[in-house]
Amino acid sequence: MPEALYNKILIETFRRKHKMAAVKELLRAENDGTLSFGDYTLTAKTKKDNYEFEGDIYKVKTFSEITKLEKNGMFVYESVPGSAVENFRETESEVAFTVSAGGDVQFTLELEPESEYEVFIGGNSAGKMATNLSGKLSVSVELSEGQNVPVRVAKC
Repeated sequence: MPEALYNKILIETFRRKHKMAAVKELLRAENDGTLSFGDYTLTAKTKKDNYEFEGDIYKVKTFSEITKLEKNGMFVYESVPGSAVENFRETESEVAFTVSAGGDVQFTLELEPESEYEVFIGGNSAGKMATNLSGKLSVSVELSEGQNVPVRVAKC
């Protein structure tokens, strides 16, 4: 078998094994105490609101162009284009989740204003970034259709 064909088969096998399905429920609680949300495969904007999780009320709006999560009426996460997020966990010192999309995606998180964070993508540091006055931090991730990557944003 030619090496190029062998490599193509290996890559496709890896992608199939690591594909992440869209969150068909739009928003769900996982057994490990995390949230999963978003469906980038939808062609029309769809939302789910008044979802109670650990004493907070969540709302998600999602489709191919954007995915947005709010907690108690406040901004938490937004991606352009739309994405699927699994195992979203937020603490005082970090945010961690796995993201997938139809291709490259940019997401914005609401964090502590004027603070420094280190961003890890796929387990590797992408460097340190500072939030603006409103606490927003934007990160771009290169993805292929259905590929997923773990993301961790830790306060320095």
